[in-house]
Amino acid sequence: MTKKLDEASVLQVLNRILELELAGVVRYTHYSFMVYGYGRIPIVSWLRSQANESLLHAQEAGELITQLEGHPSLGIGPLLETHTHDISAILEGSLKHEEEGLTAYRDLLSVVEGGSVMLEEYARRMISDETRHVGEVTKMLRPPGDDRRPASRKTE
Repeated sequence: MTKKLDEASVLQVLNRILELELAGVVRYTHYSFMVYGYGRIPIVSWLRSQANESLLHAQEAGELITQLEGHPSLGIGPLLETHTHDISAILEGSLKHEEEGLTAYRDLLSVVEGGSVMLEEYARRMISDETRHVGEVTKMLRPPGDDRRPASRKTE
């Protein structure tokens, strides 16, 4: 039996996701300007691909909001400026952002579970994507040659 979907709660979470993803576009683009040194080209390329992916995720969330007859937020999620632009600080900021996104998609899944197969599948796909991103950033934060997984960063 399918439960009744609480559309107001779904729209609230989707708008939070939209704002977080738009913040990702700005954050990753900004970070890409601030990378210096020998590894600049591949790191900038990765950051810009993350910005592009965040834009696609924002567009998808916005389309779902309007499909549910909601109004997409014009807000943007938190943009914390540390004024520290070494690669480690950039990656730590990226990790925090990815973890916030993962939490938002998990929240969406808990709201839609049993009420909409389409929204469940969307939430699960995004949880998978965000979990992979957390894993990628976590690996980038480890020193070269360190093959141990930090206890605080377990993946699903």
